[in-house]
Amino acid sequence: MAKVGFIGLGNMGGPMAINLVKAGHEVTVFDLSDTAMAQLKDAGAALAEKISDVCADADFVVSMLPAGKHVRAIFTGEDGLVNYLDKKTLVIDSSTIDAESAQFVGKALALAGISFVDAPVSGGVAGAAAGTLTFIVGGSETNFDKAKTVLAHMGKNIFHAGEIGAGQVAKICNNMLLSILMAGTSEALQLGVDHGLDAKVLSDIMLASSGRNWTLELYNPCPDVLPNVPSSNGYKPGFMVDLMAKDLGLAQQAAQQTNSATPMGALAKNLYNLMQNQGKGSEDFSAIFKLYSEKKG
Repeated sequence: MAKVGFIGLGNMGGPMAINLVKAGHEVTVFDLSDTAMAQLKDAGAALAEKISDVCADADFVVSMLPAGKHVRAIFTGEDGLVNYLDKKTLVIDSSTIDAESAQFVGKALALAGISFVDAPVSGGVAGAAAGTLTFIVGGSETNFDKAKTVLAHMGKNIFHAGEIGAGQVAKICNNMLLSILMAGTSEALQLGVDHGLDAKVLSDIMLASSGRNWTLELYNPCPDVLPNVPSSNGYKPGFMVDLMAKDLGLAQQAAQQTNSATPMGALAKNLYNLMQNQGKGSEDFSAIFKLYSEKKG
């Protein structure tokens, strides 16, 4: 068992940290939310009075933060954690951020003799709570092997994507495809419903046909086709529209850097931005179904 510092106890980070506690690790946590900190205290974690306290004698420091600017600031900004981390510590950033920020932080920590991997996750809040997340890791083979010591207690599938930043690129590619599948599945289901088909029957037909995909099978966007998914619970997240829009923005940014053609990704980004403009940013991303089902006139 290891000594782990954990920064960022939101919808994903909180359950991830709890799973580390349950696995027997000695976990010290920090978050700006008193409520989140209290929940981790109840779960058995130690609370850091200030963020630098998570570094004390830590074997690992795991961060789960909103954006690249937060990761840069916390680790390499004025009075950043680079000044407090021990050289034995491996930093694991599980935020979904731009690859450039991951590479920037990795290089800055390396100059101080501190190891780093980017390890964004897939699997949502349910996967975080169940400990079945997929981790997509960028970093050296040595650091990847070391990171698995703690990642294995938070996730089921752990992939080595390549060097630092590769985890972020693979994650945004996956989420861009996910958004396209969700938009297309919603569009097809509503077309069938508009012609009098039952959404459950149509889903079963497509699941046995060439249209089968993850969103149709496990995260169906049409209410009451599947139990225990956001669409059957008022589109409560889940994975928020705001987060999907953020990831699609990162994908388009990455596409511009390499002059890659991503027309479907660009369209998906526009659709999710439209949902944000309609005030649906806090709903689950499967609520894109309502763009097709809520007809006017």
